[in-house]
Amino acid sequence: MHGRGMEAMSLFEEMIGTGVAPDDVAFIGLFSACSHSGLVEKGKSYFSSMVEKFHIVPKIEHYGCMVDMLCRAGLVKEALEFIQKMPIEPNPIVLRTLISACRAHGELKLGESITKQLITNEPMQESNYVLLSNIYAKMTHWEKKAKIREVMDKRGMKKIPGSTMIELDHEIYEFVAGDKSHKQYKQIYEMVDEMGREMKRAGYVPTTSEVLLDIDEEDKEDALNRHSEKLAIAFALLNTPPGTPIRIVKNLRVCNDCHSATKFISKIYNREIVVRDRNRFHHFKDGMCSCRDFW
Repeated sequence: MHGRGMEAMSLFEEMIGTGVAPDDVAFIGLFSACSHSGLVEKGKSYFSSMVEKFHIVPKIEHYGCMVDMLCRAGLVKEALEFIQKMPIEPNPIVLRTLISACRAHGELKLGESITKQLITNEPMQESNYVLLSNIYAKMTHWEKKAKIREVMDKRGMKKIPGSTMIELDHEIYEFVAGDKSHKQYKQIYEMVDEMGREMKRAGYVPTTSEVLLDIDEEDKEDALNRHSEKLAIAFALLNTPPGTPIRIVKNLRVCNDCHSATKFISKIYNREIVVRDRNRFHHFKDGMCSCRDFW
């Protein structure tokens, strides 16, 4: 979860070397390590050894890890083939992993098809509608996106808003995108603007494809600058001594643009920034992140 995949595999090999037999849980950790370190061939080899050498019958969690690993490597078609060959039915989590990869890697028609099937099977699961809405936005099918949002409204479904929390002097501060509720919000937005200028000087290019709205590029950049992570980091830069680490917690998965921007911020301001999102920990330092890939 902290991006130390090579250490996880080294520890696994050490465990095998001492004669301790791995169980199914150990393999889940191992596959996850391979996934987040981009070690696809290693992951495939370990999957084979789990079945053939250690005689462990794969569960849906193991198949899910393998799908995640293939998807993170951009091998969307291979992930689909893997799912189709699974001896057990894929659960919605596995399918949503594939859909997210379809959106990230441009397989939008495939993602649309799978998501529609998920909605048929789970008509009251709001995350399926959000996925389809995001795919339509990526396809710039704004009318279809609006219709999905209308269906969600009629069924009383709401998209969970992204928020970021930070603890400072034994107090918890929470930010949402475009937040102006904090008493320091003017200084925070001034810091965000400064961060934006410094990042662009360093070569940062905003990932405007992350803004799923029918607005022009300049407004998209402005929307990205108001994401909750950036507000929380700006607040931390204003209120903590130079050089001290910054630790924030995001309730959803950090977006590609904030991930890229935080790399630049860590280097420009000489800060280690630890972001705990819904999936894992990201350790940003000197313009690098502990996760080797991101989609």
